[in-house]
Amino acid sequence: MHEHSAFDHLGLDPVLLRAVYAMGYEAPTPIQREAIPAVLKGRDVIGTAQTGSGKTAAFVLPILQRLMKQPPGRTRALILSPTRELAAQTETAFRQFGKGTRIRGQSVYGGVGMAPQEHALRGGVDVVIATPGRLLDHMERRNVDFRGLQVLVLDEADRMLDMGFLPDVRRIIDALPRQRQTLLFSATMEPEIESLSRGIMHDPVRISVSPPHRPPPTIRHEVYPVPQHLKTALLVELLGREDMMSVLVFVRTKRRADRVARQLGQAGFDVARIHGDRSQSQRDAALAGFRSGRHQVLVATDVAARGLDVEGITHVINYDVPPVPTDYIHRVGRTARAEAEGEAITFVTPEDEGDLRGIEKALGRSIPRVTLPDFDYRAPPPPKVRGPPGGRRPPQHARHADRGHRRFR
Repeated sequence: MHEHSAFDHLGLDPVLLRAVYAMGYEAPTPIQREAIPAVLKGRDVIGTAQTGSGKTAAFVLPILQRLMKQPPGRTRALILSPTRELAAQTETAFRQFGKGTRIRGQSVYGGVGMAPQEHALRGGVDVVIATPGRLLDHMERRNVDFRGLQVLVLDEADRMLDMGFLPDVRRIIDALPRQRQTLLFSATMEPEIESLSRGIMHDPVRISVSPPHRPPPTIRHEVYPVPQHLKTALLVELLGREDMMSVLVFVRTKRRADRVARQLGQAGFDVARIHGDRSQSQRDAALAGFRSGRHQVLVATDVAARGLDVEGITHVINYDVPPVPTDYIHRVGRTARAEAEGEAITFVTPEDEGDLRGIEKALGRSIPRVTLPDFDYRAPPPPKVRGPPGGRRPPQHARHADRGHRRFR
């Protein structure tokens, strides 16, 4: 029974409410409570909210409602996402919330060729969810028609800035109808994002649901001082704890991600990994296994994990200290979602102390140092193994192409 659910008071159609309840939601998050009514009224909206705040539903639900009230036609909504993973997650949200509708969409982000996407786009879809690079490819080939566009969403605009996508975003926007509703969501509002919003939005409603540059207060932060050569051994010890149920491990390089994942697998843990050299199908399989609980551990680089939104992560472990405090905020913010508790553990070598001080300054407090009882911090480094003649083989760097698609109904 949901007679008294706050979702009932947001103005949503009963078809969408049934989908919300079927997915187990009981009450809207702050960003949903404030943004959904404003979007339904047709207002432009700037939402400052962290990943995991429920911002995706804050624009997916009112867009679905708007499109439900109209006959099908040209593409009427465009969502721009910085990464393939975020585009896929948004596609899933549209499919789940829109189960009782006839809204059709195309998610274009990476992993397959142009032909299947071209066929779907030319066939006509209500919603396009895309990363900027691949969308420009289709626009240049005239595969997509935005003359009937009504709603534009810029999701995680700060990440698009970080990844150098703003010039592409501006090119896309210049080709869209000026009479439209524009929604912009960002974890932080950098000057470049403010400048962009002034040029593309009309009298936007501004919604800020959490202070920027601060992780959720329900996260417990800890620092484990450890020599570099003992990090994996310490990680193995920690992962053996009963409370380590769903653990996201951040490393600095792709090669290290491969090595740490391999060593954890050898130690008996169910582990997956994502980084820029993994294929789209490998990344999808890794994320699916981590979400389902089949993999206890996901080892990731920062770039590969951008936009990653997985419920139920109990621990985030910084195998390597992020050199930029905002990266620390983004990393650890993937635990303690929806007011749950979470733990952020950071391995720190003597060389990392400078970066750690920057993080503590950003947090506004020091992070307690912890040592693991009975762990041998004086163990010597393992002996070096000589490689094959001619030295180590160079890594095979796969093309990090922005190529792929998904379709939802």
